[in-house]
Amino acid sequence: MEGDNELKKKVKIAIALIMAIMTLTACSFGDKASSNGSGKSAKKTVKVGYLPITHAVPLYIESELENENFELELVKFGSWPELMDALNTGRIDGASVLIELAMKAKEQGIDLKAVALGHRDGNVLVTSKDINEVEDLKGKSFAIPHKYSTHNILLYQMLKQAGMKYEDINVIELPPAEMPAALSEGRISGYVVAEPFGAISVALDKGKVLYQSEEVWKDSVDCALVLRGDWIEENHQVAKEFVKAYAKAGEAAESKDAHTHEVTSKFINVDKEVMDLSLQWISYDNLRIDEAAYEKLTESVLEMNLLDNPPTYEDFVDMSLID
Repeated sequence: MEGDNELKKKVKIAIALIMAIMTLTACSFGDKASSNGSGKSAKKTVKVGYLPITHAVPLYIESELENENFELELVKFGSWPELMDALNTGRIDGASVLIELAMKAKEQGIDLKAVALGHRDGNVLVTSKDINEVEDLKGKSFAIPHKYSTHNILLYQMLKQAGMKYEDINVIELPPAEMPAALSEGRISGYVVAEPFGAISVALDKGKVLYQSEEVWKDSVDCALVLRGDWIEENHQVAKEFVKAYAKAGEAAESKDAHTHEVTSKFINVDKEVMDLSLQWISYDNLRIDEAAYEKLTESVLEMNLLDNPPTYEDFVDMSLID
């Protein structure tokens, strides 16, 4: 009996030691988590998709900033369809994207909100040197990046204002990076696309600007910062902080100073002359989505039969985060 009692006593001591060790370990982890609470690990990670274009410069600038409650993780994509698939399926929280693609997704039932512009102006309709007026494009090939794009609408409006029909030219979709070479080789007579691809042809003296976007469609709405609606609801305070920081980054980008060039060069690999020209054309100072401008966009997508039931401004655009 005495031996049994001794054994029980030893077992109890062993159990007590094990419990003490487990408690100390838990406290140790708790202290470590607490010490990291003011560090990066406690911050919310915001995953935002982008294509390497100058229309996303505010995101590049924001990625360099230190924010109190979130870390911005930029996710690079090679094409708009890839980016939209990731956005629509929730693999990323938001994106800088062609607004028409986001409108199309919203029309199809994906809960998206446009919370800011990517830029203002900065789209150019570039042609070969032998094109002197819009009428010279009749029967020629002209490239756009995507059917659902402001670039496609700009082309349509330019032709309409010149008394031509969309069908008067051969409109083809090309990856943006291929357009300067296609123009130089004579495979197309012109193109309109996000920057810096227009500036490449002009800087190399292989093409010329036929029209700036504001000459064809004043206050055109192009790329927008779009967030998933469910993500905004679940992370409202972080979403507000993120969008406000984005707007400030846009103001900083508008200076187009050495810092803007330095940061942008980490995302876009082009000659300084090309980047200078591209940034010269574009504006980042007021990234609010104006209701009247959005209504003009809606009229255009309906006129071109791009969308059957485009989302209303009230249902799709949320300016509360930028205010």
